[in-house]
Parts: sequence; C-alpha cells; structure tokens
Amino acid sequence: MGGDHYFSATPASPENLRRVRVRLAGRDLDVTTAGGVFSPDHVDSGTGVLLANTPPPPAGGDFLDLGCGWGPIALSLALEAPHARIWAVDVNERALDLVRRNAEALGLDNVNASLPNDVPDDVVFRTIRSNPPIRVGKNELHGLLERWIPRLDERADAWLVVQRNLGSDSLQRWLAATFSPGYSVHRSATARGFRVLKVRRQGTPPTEDIPVIA
Repeated sequence: MGGDHYFSATPASPENLRRVRVRLAGRDLDVTTAGGVFSPDHVDSGTGVLLANTPPPPAGGDFLDLGCGWGPIALSLALEAPHARIWAVDVNERALDLVRRNAEALGLDNVNASLPNDVPDDVVFRTIRSNPPIRVGKNELHGLLERWIPRLDERADAWLVVQRNLGSDSLQRWLAATFSPGYSVHRSATARGFRVLKVRRQGTPPTEDIPVIA
C-alpha cells in the first residue's frame, strides 16, 4: 500500500473490491471488502477472538464499533440486536463506504457508518466493542479511548481486544489508572495471543466488581 495505512483517511492504493465469505453472528455471509482497509481478506484473528468472547449485546440502545474497518463487529451487532442503533466509526472513508455497502446488502437499516466528529455529542452507548488501531501509536490510542469510553452509559461495558505482544497488559494497567474511580477494568478472556479487556462504567450506587478468571 506504499504510504497507506488502514487508518489513512483516504487511502491512495487501488480499491480492488472483492467478495469474501465470512461467518458473523452465527451466519455465513458474503461481504464486500477492498484494499486499503484493515484485514480485507477475512475476519482478522483479534476480531474473531472478540466476537467469540463477548456476551450478546443489549436488546436496544446505541452501540459503538470503534475503528470499524469494513464492519465485522458492527454487522454482527446489527444482526444480533436489530432494534439497536449501531455507530460504526472510523477515520478511513473507504472503510465507511464498505460498511454502508455491506449493511445495505444484508438489509440492515440500523447501522450508521460515521466519521468520529459526525457522531452527535449527546449519544451515550449501551456497549462499545472494538479491535482498536494499536498501530496508530500509544498517544493516539490513549486519546481515542479517553474520548469514547466516558460516553458509556451507566452500568454499560466496553470490550476491547488487544494482542498480548502489542501491549495488552500495559494497556489494561493504563485503563485502570486512567478511568478510576467510576469504572472497573478486567481481563475477561485470553485466546490465540489476544486479551479481551472489559471496561465497565459503574452506576449510582456502584455495581460490584465481577470476579474474572484470567
């Protein structure tokens, strides 16, 4: 891709649209992907671990897929919770176009593929699910999480998947130190070299921490 990254706003590499067979929300589906986006040929391992190790989403409300790529998380959420509104957020315009194409092809009218600044400020999220863009750099990643995690609703959870050798444990420590008090942070699963981290926004009164076996 030359100087392109999957977090480039407008990839300069050829689009090269392709059809890929994937399994999402227990269904075998054909989706459209392209060059210049993250993992264009399959559901990447980290996203697969996240989807396999998170509970069913709430029945309704606003959900956030942060760093959506071509949309495997957003599409899964939309299929599982047809009465919810899913915000698929990315800086990559090509990725957002793919999410829109795929949602339309699957008959999903509850997906909003949006640039970060296009999400209304008053929206709060019943869940956040993300395979965050670790390779943007630590400062950028921390700024991203500081922007979006405080928009969790009370007693709502963010689920993040991070590769162990790319700093999942240090990110867990940073999350616990940054979002305290008022939040709890746990490692909820480990699989295939990835950690799934759960960040819960406490309510009033606070909910009790749930023990998690690492």
